[in-house]
Amino acid sequence: MLQIENVVTDRGSRYAVSGGPVADAAGVEAFLKELKRAKRYAKATHNTWAVIHSDGTQVKGDDGESGAGMVILRMLEREGLTGHIVVVTRWYGGKHLGGDRFRHVQTCVNAYLEALRLT
Repeated sequence: MLQIENVVTDRGSRYAVSGGPVADAAGVEAFLKELKRAKRYAKATHNTWAVIHSDGTQVKGDDGESGAGMVILRMLEREGLTGHIVVVTRWYGGKHLGGDRFRHVQTCVNAYLEALRLT
């Protein structure tokens, strides 16, 4: 599991990104369970995620951050990354971010993809 913390901070909200290889729905469930073992992630406001399985099946979860899973999914499509889950975590800071939240999700996914290329 690759984790990058404190990717973005805006108006009190903080973002992190995590990810790793998964083979199927059970792998997604296991990954999310492992991530949330850390109390910090279990208490996060949102853990949005997406994965494109090797058979082309696309799955996403918004976890209350409507539309964020689709942003991650589209970025994975463009990158051609399959069999790999990416989770963007947000700790809400008390102020609404509007459309900026999608830009922050993109920043997190880009940071993750860059780190993945370097490993």
